Amino acid sequence: MFASFLITFREALEAALIIGIIAAYVAKIGRKDLNRYINIGVIVALIASLAVALVFKTVYGELEGTAEQLFEGAAALAAAVVLTYMILWMANNSRQVKGEMQEKIDLSISKGQTFGIAALSFIAVFREGVETVLFLGTLAINDPVDTIFGFIVGVSAVIALSFIMFKGMFRLDVSKFFRYTSVLLILFSAGLVATGVHEFNEAGIIPEGIANVWDLNPPPNPDGTYPPLHEKGLIGASLKALMGYNGNPSLTEVMAYLGYWIIIGTFVYRTYKIETQEKDGSRYPQD
Repeated sequence: MFASFLITFREALEAALIIGIIAAYVAKIGRKDLNRYINIGVIVALIASLAVALVFKTVYGELEGTAEQLFEGAAALAAAVVLTYMILWMANNSRQVKGEMQEKIDLSISKGQTFGIAALSFIAVFREGVETVLFLGTLAINDPVDTIFGFIVGVSAVIALSFIMFKGMFRLDVSKFFRYTSVLLILFSAGLVATGVHEFNEAGIIPEGIANVWDLNPPPNPDGTYPPLHEKGLIGASLKALMGYNGNPSLTEVMAYLGYWIIIGTFVYRTYKIETQEKDGSRYPQD
């Protein structure tokens, strides 16, 4: 549930922030008449995102055996690629998002292309909607109930936080928000990569190397419960949902997981470190 909550909260909040930037700017320049185009873009994007979710569910429901394993593996890796792109993009552009959106709005208005405002709103919401469907779809395969519950809680939290922010009661430091949540999302994305490799192991596409690097999946206890670190145990099940934990991973799974952390984690850390140094340098210029 926490994994689906985190993904939903992050994606929905990002969409809400961008829509808020657009709405605030058109109000600032005295063009509240453009709000209807913002609403059109948001509504169409939500409908389109729902359509993508239905397609995902329909396609997956028709598969079984090796085809099902290939689809799950491809979906997990595709979600990891999209999530990684989002993490890297936000690491490099979180401080410039507001300015870039305002420039696009000015360009649309200057050209008389008011539907460009609707397009901006549509892209902002639809992009997050598709990403959410892709991410949550991989989680729902294993635990649909908790995934849906996490989604509902995440959306509710964003609605409440957005209301507070837009009323001026609280200002969110967007750059810091994306910085801190990126750590958790890298953890989740690494788990998606490992899950994708695991499914391709089972389908015979990627060799295992060593079948079980470790094995923490013993038979269930006499009372039907599982040991804490078992994939279905109290701790193991939570780790599986959040970071793709496997109680008996193959060597290639472990390599993929650690490799992702080393490469992407190092890049994001260096990006935010440089950003912090530049920010501190501009605040405290040297003689």
